Amino acid sequence: MTTPNTPIGSRASIVLRRRDVRIAGWVVLFGAMAAILGWMRVDLALQANTPTGGDMGAHVLIPAYLRDNLLSHGRLIGWSNDWYAGFPMLYFYFPLPAITIVFLDVILPYGVAFKLVTIAGLASMPFSSYYFARSMGLARPVALVGGLSGAMFIFMESFTIFGGNTLSTLAGEYSFSWSFSLSLLYLGVVIRNTREGRGFTVGAGALLALTALSHLITTMVVVVASLPLLFRRKGPGAVIGSWGLGFALAAFWALPVLVRTLGGYTTDMRWHAVSGIENVFPRELWPMVLLAAVGLMWAVARKATVGPLVMLMVVPVAGYYVIEFIDFRKLYNARLLPYWYFSVYLLAGIFIGMAVTALVRRVSARPGSVWAAAAIAGVLVVVGGVAGVQKAPGWARWNFTGYEGKDGWTEYQNLMEELDRLPDGRVMWEANRDLNRYGTPMALMLTGYWTEGHPSMEGLLFESSITTPFHFLNASEVSQAPSNPIPGLDYRRMDFARAEKHLMLYDVAYYVSFTDEATQAATGYGLEVLAETDPFTIYALPDAPLVEVARYLPAVWDGEGSFNEAALGWYDDVDGLDRWLAEDGPAVWPRVSTLDSSTRAPLRATGEVTDIVLEDHRISFTTTAVGVPHLIKVSDFPNWQATGAEGPWRAAPSLMLVIPTEEQVVVDFRNTWVETDGMVITVVTLLTLAGLGYWRRQRRLQAEARAEA
Repeated sequence: MTTPNTPIGSRASIVLRRRDVRIAGWVVLFGAMAAILGWMRVDLALQANTPTGGDMGAHVLIPAYLRDNLLSHGRLIGWSNDWYAGFPMLYFYFPLPAITIVFLDVILPYGVAFKLVTIAGLASMPFSSYYFARSMGLARPVALVGGLSGAMFIFMESFTIFGGNTLSTLAGEYSFSWSFSLSLLYLGVVIRNTREGRGFTVGAGALLALTALSHLITTMVVVVASLPLLFRRKGPGAVIGSWGLGFALAAFWALPVLVRTLGGYTTDMRWHAVSGIENVFPRELWPMVLLAAVGLMWAVARKATVGPLVMLMVVPVAGYYVIEFIDFRKLYNARLLPYWYFSVYLLAGIFIGMAVTALVRRVSARPGSVWAAAAIAGVLVVVGGVAGVQKAPGWARWNFTGYEGKDGWTEYQNLMEELDRLPDGRVMWEANRDLNRYGTPMALMLTGYWTEGHPSMEGLLFESSITTPFHFLNASEVSQAPSNPIPGLDYRRMDFARAEKHLMLYDVAYYVSFTDEATQAATGYGLEVLAETDPFTIYALPDAPLVEVARYLPAVWDGEGSFNEAALGWYDDVDGLDRWLAEDGPAVWPRVSTLDSSTRAPLRATGEVTDIVLEDHRISFTTTAVGVPHLIKVSDFPNWQATGAEGPWRAAPSLMLVIPTEEQVVVDFRNTWVETDGMVITVVTLLTLAGLGYWRRQRRLQAEARAEA
């Protein structure tokens, strides 16, 4: 209670000033977001064009396909014919950013929606980092400085593809930055739930689901980081409950990913683990390490909940070295390190925040002084974070001026127009880094995006298709400087005699050369020139039907090693490509344990295949060779189911075999128990949550009514 002698600094005015300086803290957070948006050239992001740059220049196909094809079939995941002779779209990649782009595209131009989503994860980092720091039990001023410092790790420029920073995001890892920010919110919620004794909450599970729908590596890290919370009061319910609800909400996607990955329907890219302590301690981290060590000790002394943060430091560094030591190539070990960098930056900021607040309290008793000092320290942290930025604005300008803003746009556009004039058919093109002049070396992956009916054989999402290794063998055979990204394959460079047979097996209709060397080689081999549009030349490849009747009885592989290894060996023998090798098949097909195809029995039956139609999720044809094996030159996947035929079975290299039982054959891409059960789990979970929410609301209203009575 105040008295007439109460000075101007009354409780009301103290509260007002405290509220004002807290508002100043939010202003600083929004200022940090504005700085990120500025460096990421949000002004260019608002221009309606087609973004490019690194993988991002190929990513633009994915949300567009979701919008134009999958959603129209009532699907969020499904099949696409745009890359790799067909591949499962969004089965093994992360759907949440793509879904968001589609929703924004309702009110914004597609390119603008895409670009805003790509930078959204970075722009949200100051808030996610602050919330995480605050959840540890730190005072708001300390959490402000620490959170802003943690967010500044995104401006590190010593790495470009690990994930989480501006350069990785601009290179195409925007799903990672989304998931990274969401993962901090998830950890913050479960930490707060255990600290405050609330136990399980729906919000934690929902955030974990959103994290998983944006990236799996981040999800694995934060799940492990939450383990120390199991030993706190109500910890098991809070943590394990969030895991269960998170999986249930994401089950429509997570269950198919789990089952199909375990079933071997992805490609092992055999990533080489990076090594060296310089990746763990890049120069940008040196000034932070000592401050972070002191910050950690100070946080422990103040009884902050540091267990998950310590795990975010230890697990990535340990994983980095363990993966390298055991040579585990399915996971790129450097993908773990962004959590280590973030943790060091955060702890350094916590030290700065604690030091500043302790110093201010010694010289001023005014409540607003601490907040004012924290806000100033936060501004200085942001200024220091952006001070070393050199590459990000240039990279953002390159990406966000789009394909249309490149000097080679006219050449690129002319090529797409020439392809669009040709009959439908798959396109093989010469890989070369100099294609970057059009926006990205992957620019020609978008032949199916710019044209109607001319899908590219090469695509992004390498691990999503079992055709990937065979495609890169083909790419090497038609390229002067191929990328050859999968180690251990027997690549042959510029060998059109082999390439022609391989490309016919995949029903590729056109080849596009880029360099003079490839043009001379293709012309010298005798490929027919269809069009020339400098610097590209479009060639016709020999006619090869999408569905082919067997000339020899297929054999089933029964030897040592995986079928994929056998398929690679079979594919190397270009003279035996008409003697098909299957992973499984009827009992009448011989079982073989060697790749010698000379003993395959010839088939005397003849037949004709007509009315071949390839659609998004359907292949149909008419045949006169009923009872004879047919090869369908579309990538195999368990969801393909035949009507009017037995099968399909996987055939080397990555295609499908069927035996027609009727003249009319239809092969549909249908949901299996995996998709159905996953969707049922998600829908039932959502309905249950809605029902519980409605029940609680009714109970609250009834309680309020009784209280008023």
